[in-house]
Amino acid sequence: MAEINGNPVTVSELQTLALVNFGHFTSMRMENQAIRGLSLHLDRLQRDCRAVFDTDLDRDEVLDYVRHAVGDEQGVATVRVTVFDPELDMGHPGSDATPHILVTMRLAGAMPPPPLAVRTFEFSRDTPEVKHVGLFSQLRLRRLAQRGGSDDVLFLETDGRISEGGTWNTGFVAEDGTVIWPQAAVLPGVTMQLLQNAYPHKVAPVTLADLPRMRAAFATNASIGVRAISVVNDRLFAVDGPVLSELQQCYVAIEGEHL
Repeated sequence: MAEINGNPVTVSELQTLALVNFGHFTSMRMENQAIRGLSLHLDRLQRDCRAVFDTDLDRDEVLDYVRHAVGDEQGVATVRVTVFDPELDMGHPGSDATPHILVTMRLAGAMPPPPLAVRTFEFSRDTPEVKHVGLFSQLRLRRLAQRGGSDDVLFLETDGRISEGGTWNTGFVAEDGTVIWPQAAVLPGVTMQLLQNAYPHKVAPVTLADLPRMRAAFATNASIGVRAISVVNDRLFAVDGPVLSELQQCYVAIEGEHL
């Protein structure tokens, strides 16, 4: 299913997104017409539209397009809202923009998925505070990690601090049970924000040298919830500790906002 501004998608409309690849998006997990953090997702779309296109986005209009696209679909699905302007071309991205709203939907997997084994790479995302569509570098490093036998990639800043995964935030559980979110320039993920609002934590720098003092590690985003990380490079982590279970249960218990 795919609609642009409430209408079926045409090839010509998608051509700019495919060839120019300039825009931003958010992905949401819908369960029986409800979405955890829906307001935060809409906040993100408005904030990023101002940052990317220098114009305001009507959140009520976006919500209407989402409702129209998903219809009366029940069950569990991933709904993605992508904001782009099909009239912008590669030679003139500075033109005044009229953002269009692309809504797509696909079946969602079970939550949480199996634990991740990750490999670290030194990398900083361009404009990390924006959830933009420019994913080449993340996917290239994810591919390298997978071809090397890992499941995904974990990024390190140039100063050695751990920041985030390819398409997810990360956190750690210290020996004393404290949940630590890395202090770095990262995407302010909706799932991370919901958990930070609901579960005691601290934000502090974390480096590879700190990992021996961590009991567990995890990844978070709207599609996976709280997913255990079993391996970072060659270091093993527990995947069934009490704090991880509490975080997973805490996230599941967060009330979804109805469309």
